[in-house]
Amino acid sequence: MPNIEIVSYSGTGNTTRLAETIAQACGARIWTIPHDGEVKRKMWGALDDADTILFGSPTYMGGPAWQFKRFADATGDRWYNRDWQDKLAGGFTTSSSTNGDKGECLSYFITLANQHGMIWVSLGQSSPPSRATPQTATNWTGGNGGVMAITGREGLPEGDLQSAHDYGTRVKQLTDRFTA
Repeated sequence: MPNIEIVSYSGTGNTTRLAETIAQACGARIWTIPHDGEVKRKMWGALDDADTILFGSPTYMGGPAWQFKRFADATGDRWYNRDWQDKLAGGFTTSSSTNGDKGECLSYFITLANQHGMIWVSLGQSSPPSRATPQTATNWTGGNGGVMAITGREGLPEGDLQSAHDYGTRVKQLTDRFTA
């Protein structure tokens, strides 16, 4: 059975909610990077054994949170040994504004995956009609690199949660095909 793992950091819980929605759709296990950024040995083994690894972080100042960057920096030995070569990879992010430079955060994840020789899974959703609202439309921000969700006082819009669910389904389908 294909093995999908999610590694993410969440400052307020919104990124965790996105991770949970994706995980529910694809049967992934979630590994949460703690607030101190210290990654546990057990997580490394699970990521090394995975067929697919999904990266998640809120977008802070145009990139992932420092806790995620600490995790990424700690993958140096895996990069050197090509341990994650040819695994599938994907990602998701949240920020409180419509844009919030979420695309830059996803670009960071894509670059990290590319440096490891991983194969990126795009969102696979078209942009919504111009009159759509973030409360109901999937991929309301129109990005393609992965799930980009807008957080607000009410939490995550239903359209963004549906995008996350659909992305999890896509990741599962592609992982199944890739590992067959």
